[in-house]
Amino acid sequence: MSSYTAVRDQAAVQTVAPIDSGQLNPTKLDCPSFLLNAPFSYSTETANNAWMRDLDESERQVNLNVALKQFLALYNYLSSRSLVYLLPTPKDCWLQDLVFTANLGSVLTHAEHQNTVVLSNFASKPRVGETEVGEKFFQSMGYDVHVPPYKFEGEAELKHLHDNVYVGGYGERSQKEAYDWMEEQFGMEIIKVHETDEYLYHLDCSVFPITREQTIVCTEMFTPGEIAEIENHTEIIDVSRQVALPGLCNTVRLGNNLLNASNIHELQAGTPKYAMERDKNRRLEDISGDLGFELSFFNISEFLKGGAVLSCMVMHLNRVSYNFSLI
Repeated sequence: MSSYTAVRDQAAVQTVAPIDSGQLNPTKLDCPSFLLNAPFSYSTETANNAWMRDLDESERQVNLNVALKQFLALYNYLSSRSLVYLLPTPKDCWLQDLVFTANLGSVLTHAEHQNTVVLSNFASKPRVGETEVGEKFFQSMGYDVHVPPYKFEGEAELKHLHDNVYVGGYGERSQKEAYDWMEEQFGMEIIKVHETDEYLYHLDCSVFPITREQTIVCTEMFTPGEIAEIENHTEIIDVSRQVALPGLCNTVRLGNNLLNASNIHELQAGTPKYAMERDKNRRLEDISGDLGFELSFFNISEFLKGGAVLSCMVMHLNRVSYNFSLI
């Protein structure tokens, strides 16, 4: 790649400022960058979480044509406003959850040179092979790739607050020792919180950093001591388990937009599921309005069958969206 970019038209050649192409990667760009995976290998064959176990096989059956259309709606929105990489799906791939890239690993944006990624060491057997796929991808991009010697499931379990401060969840899928290892290896400060709810088994189900200064937290999921530690570093916006269950915290920030999943138009009014979805949407609308965000909802109902919501499908390659305040 040339160190200079030339913009050429019929009349003239204009040379723009040089970039250090040998060191450039998506994490260093001054625009939001994400990693997604098209649902070529997506299936619900193995019920590996509580949401899936609540469904019988017929209810879990995925319509892949609908799933692809739903994926493309999210992809088209993100790619029109940010840089989006697609993680290649290997030939003859059997990895049913590869589409949920938030579990693949975590790019440590605080780290020196901004080229460090910690890949997942999966506890869930259907996901073990994803680490090799992620390793090949990130190494090809020039990242310094690490895999912890303890169980860990990516940015879905490790939420960046600011600077070198993170919140790390441990329990069903990740081990507390993984965060001790990261602190030692990468100069991080990680607030470690214990996840005990089988339906909120990843941290992105109960914690969402919405700005550098404020974090949405389902406080009833954690001990007073854990909440106090979080409050030492961020202002907490409390939400209930009732709205966390349908995915309020499973939100992605893109500039001044918040992206969340909702299939409320497919639900029957007056039912408990409809009421939960309505309450979740209204609470998120209130928070968005208070902080000056716009809010967009996406129907990803086919991916709910895999026990996942929107944030599960998006891995951050940088956190540029958090570099400015709205109000």
